[in-house]
Amino acid sequence: MHMQTLRQCVKEAQEKKVAIGHFNISNMEQLWAVFRAAQSLSVPVIIGVSEGERDFVGVKQAVALVKSLRDEFGYPIFLNADHTYSFEKVKEAIDAGFDSVIFDGAKLSFEENVKVTKQCVEYARNCGRPADAKALAGRDVLVEGELGFIGTSSKVFDDIPEGVNLSENSLTDPMKAKEFVKETGIDMLAPAVGNFHGMLRGGVDPKLNIERIIGISYVVGVPLVLHGGSGNSEDDFKEAIANGVCIVHINTEIRVAYRQGLQIGLSENPDEIAPYKFLKPAVKAVQDVVEKKLRLFNSL
Repeated sequence: MHMQTLRQCVKEAQEKKVAIGHFNISNMEQLWAVFRAAQSLSVPVIIGVSEGERDFVGVKQAVALVKSLRDEFGYPIFLNADHTYSFEKVKEAIDAGFDSVIFDGAKLSFEENVKVTKQCVEYARNCGRPADAKALAGRDVLVEGELGFIGTSSKVFDDIPEGVNLSENSLTDPMKAKEFVKETGIDMLAPAVGNFHGMLRGGVDPKLNIERIIGISYVVGVPLVLHGGSGNSEDDFKEAIANGVCIVHINTEIRVAYRQGLQIGLSENPDEIAPYKFLKPAVKAVQDVVEKKLRLFNSL
């Protein structure tokens, strides 16, 4: 497999009308599970770490781990700084060597969101180095902006999370999105299109607003990213991907699978004290979920 950059992978996904799976991890086991699932299908994959996950794994450690897999296997596995709420944290991730970052200013005013997102884009373009050194650096960090509030926690909810409104007029407005992309220069946009973080206990989230995805995609001219993918139906994914979504984020479902696998590992081997033994069912559970999602996103 020829080593492509993340930008090339996203462009190819856009052309083929498929999506790259983005999966969040909190530890080494989950990283291996995601990587093995992608490798078994020969598709590119993005590893995401939120601010909380970065605190746990380590910012530079996450970079080193993902880079080690990319180098050893010559594999298109990339690292994204998921939901980052300040320019400082975006800067930290870029300096550490992340392939992409998301500034999430969805809770800010439109003007403030534009201002900080633009600052992040400018920093990424120069990779924190003087402009003349950019060619030497050879780095191309993608920046994603977020417009429209979809919640902040990857949990299992009984009801739609507080502050998330799925009515037509609270979804991302296509013309606002167009202005946002033009003003900031972002590479990708995460809109609110009936999606939200986390998933409902019943297992099926409300339908995505495909018309709105089509409307936004048509005017913004950049790839769309669907956050909060846990709990959405296969048909919703297929339609969203056919209409401009090039990256899909999954986190909650992996967390649930990991926890269930861990419980199995512990209960079936009550005397086992070697973590690499009792963690095996957890790794397998995550790998199964990821593989299933990747097949769907890549129409395999």
